[in-house]
Amino acid sequence: MDKSLMDLTPAPYFAEIAEGPETGQAHWATTKDGLRIRVGHWLPTGEEPVKGTVLIFPGRTEYVEKYGPAAIDLNARGYAALAVDWRGQGLGDRMLSDRRLGHVEEFGDFQKDVAAVVKLAKQLKLPEPWYLLGHSMGGAIGLRALMEGLPVKACAFSAPMWGILIPKAMKPIARILGGLAPSLGLSNKRVPTTTEGHYVETAPFKGNTLTNDPAMYQLMIDQLRAEPDLVLGGPTINWLSEGLKECEALAEHPSPVLPCLTFLGSQEQIVNSEAVKERMSRWPGGELDLIDPAQHEIVMEDSEIRRRAFDKMTLLFGQYR
Repeated sequence: MDKSLMDLTPAPYFAEIAEGPETGQAHWATTKDGLRIRVGHWLPTGEEPVKGTVLIFPGRTEYVEKYGPAAIDLNARGYAALAVDWRGQGLGDRMLSDRRLGHVEEFGDFQKDVAAVVKLAKQLKLPEPWYLLGHSMGGAIGLRALMEGLPVKACAFSAPMWGILIPKAMKPIARILGGLAPSLGLSNKRVPTTTEGHYVETAPFKGNTLTNDPAMYQLMIDQLRAEPDLVLGGPTINWLSEGLKECEALAEHPSPVLPCLTFLGSQEQIVNSEAVKERMSRWPGGELDLIDPAQHEIVMEDSEIRRRAFDKMTLLFGQYR
């Protein structure tokens, strides 16, 4: 047996809540700084050659099983899929003793997770070429990874976090608070107005800021009720400070010379839509697809929006094999 496969360590994968392909598996990966993260993957079945693998970079609070339905859509179009529990969320090592606090020491630490994901994907011999789908926070992580040479042929983004939607008057306060937090012992405190538990645990479907599809919203609720260890609450002050700094730093760099398609909902209320539009206006050959009506979770909207998104992104991917 290939030694690289012998070194793989299986991780829990909750197939009963993922509603994903039957081929779903998960493995542990260890980062350069010694943290353990979880990586899930799904391979298409059938006789047709696999067209490649889509590396899904999830958003904050997300976890492997949430992308089970997305994996079904990708498998149906001939692509394998991979998703990751970043440090501090899902079953990845949590950063603080209170596991419900969303925290990161430095935003650049997520690139250590990316390196571990790439290493594992190579060990698993996931079909090439590879492509990227980055959602929300995963869009910021993914853009940085592309700038640092992530080995993909093309990329797609869903409501990428290239700016965080907070009132303009609050931005200076957030920066000042972030700067003072370490000396005041507040870095690990949850951002005021955010929830102790996961958003879907407390927010009713009506008026939510994630999706217009009740079935997808209920799926998220059911997943977290079934596996409470996947729950993550609001971010810490340090996460917010680091996130704002990373968005500003990314904005200073040119867009990668790589085929790109970005989806943005007309009802987006979480990331800064203007920052997304500005980035895509200077992405060589990039396309911004504004979807109406849609909220933050483009790939968890109704079946028609999901079909449109997966058809369009895989059409792009298929041109670069």
